[in-house]
Amino acid sequence: MATWEERILLCRRAIEPRLGYWTLPAGFMENGETTPQAATRETLEEAGAQIIIEAPFAMVSIAHINQVHLFYRGRLATPEYQAGEESLDVALLCDSEIPWPEIAFRSVSFCLQRFLDDRKKGTYAFHETALPPLPLLSN
Repeated sequence: MATWEERILLCRRAIEPRLGYWTLPAGFMENGETTPQAATRETLEEAGAQIIIEAPFAMVSIAHINQVHLFYRGRLATPEYQAGEESLDVALLCDSEIPWPEIAFRSVSFCLQRFLDDRKKGTYAFHETALPPLPLLSN
């Protein structure tokens, strides 16, 4: 989660899953990378932004798809950004501009909600949760 002043950096996905939905810059680690290196690389690739990592912020276990999503709190080194190959658009959004119905993943919604809550309190904690599978819809 990268910010500039009071705005949060979000990317509109140009790839599946969830093509066209908004997310935080994120992706899979490469061999030989640390988690902060992966977060820095993914933000540069997807949002064209240089970031300064401040602290781990949230960890979301999603056992049914064999994934763990780790989010860092950080800030942009400069207010420069641009859409990378995997992004249709990139924007710095204030709280009221976050397109909640168009957020791509539940882990990102969890992280954004905790971040906004912590920012209001003036102190940041580390948050952890596990997400169960979504119930199947019946016809």
